[in-house]
Amino acid sequence: MSSTGPASSPLIRALKGERTDRLPVWFMRQAGRSLPEYRDLRVGTRMLDACLTPDLAAEITLQPVRRHGVDAGIFFSDIVVPLRLAGIAVEIEPGRGPVFPDPVRTASDVARIVDIDPQAVAAAAEPVREAVRIVVEELGDTPLIGFAGAPFTLAAYVVEGGPSKEHLRARALMHADPESWHALAGWLAEVSRTFLAAQTDAGASAVQLFDSWAGSLSVADYRTYVAPHSRAALAGADAPRIHFGVGTGHLLTDMRLDGTTDAVGVDWRTPLDEAAAILGQGVTVQGNIDPALLQAPWQVVEEHVRDVIARGRAARAHILNLGHGVPPETDPDVLTRIVELAHEEQA
Repeated sequence: MSSTGPASSPLIRALKGERTDRLPVWFMRQAGRSLPEYRDLRVGTRMLDACLTPDLAAEITLQPVRRHGVDAGIFFSDIVVPLRLAGIAVEIEPGRGPVFPDPVRTASDVARIVDIDPQAVAAAAEPVREAVRIVVEELGDTPLIGFAGAPFTLAAYVVEGGPSKEHLRARALMHADPESWHALAGWLAEVSRTFLAAQTDAGASAVQLFDSWAGSLSVADYRTYVAPHSRAALAGADAPRIHFGVGTGHLLTDMRLDGTTDAVGVDWRTPLDEAAAILGQGVTVQGNIDPALLQAPWQVVEEHVRDVIARGRAARAHILNLGHGVPPETDPDVLTRIVELAHEEQA
């Protein structure tokens, strides 16, 4: 491919519905714990501090692109970073995840949070913009994907106070106090939208909205309480948009967000040809290698990847990825071999 910039890359063209000679591939959580160079670099640095140290965040973003030859970098950050930038107390505890010492559970709690101007995120986001600029300069023709957390997933954390399995408090708030719920989710949508803008303004070529916990919702609750806010978070992004959720096979039609998204990420539970039939030809599919199979013998991995690629041909275009993030115990060489295999296959 000639040096014509990220806009002509296989990934961006796939997001626009084009099929190229090269099947684009990247991995969620490709930057991180599966790489020994990442573990060495992170020694003595807390997660959120690493995310907000420009040269460190940039180097971590670039590591998997150099090692694996993937078709995109995914910006190294965390979905709670914009909340930290807004002044909300949050820390990432190793082995547990984001923890909020002051959960948002009452109408007065919500009022306290939404009183913060979402533009405070933009004012505090210069470390993010600087890291993106560093990455974009080194990547050249390879696109960088910016990302943010979807309003429901962010709300699930701030309402529960940390990770949970069923997000009962967050789902209860929707029905017990819909006004407070919509105020909170609307504010979180603006925070995510502002965080995405900081990345695209600095040079990110595409964005992905992660809704890790949306699978716990019914279709009715998703449509009423969540989709409008996710649509608002993505609608302002000045770049192609990917929307991804875990356990969202029953929500695939709604994950298109009324045409706001250019691609829908599909987890490992739904075969891509079935997902494509549900989504229709107006959207690209992304996915959906089962992360658990990365531990299997190579011949098993290869057969599975070839099957995913074959099923992906049912969609208008396909971006090969995992059905969720790279597990920390993954052998990096397996990921490199998957990239090589993908690039040998006809998109």
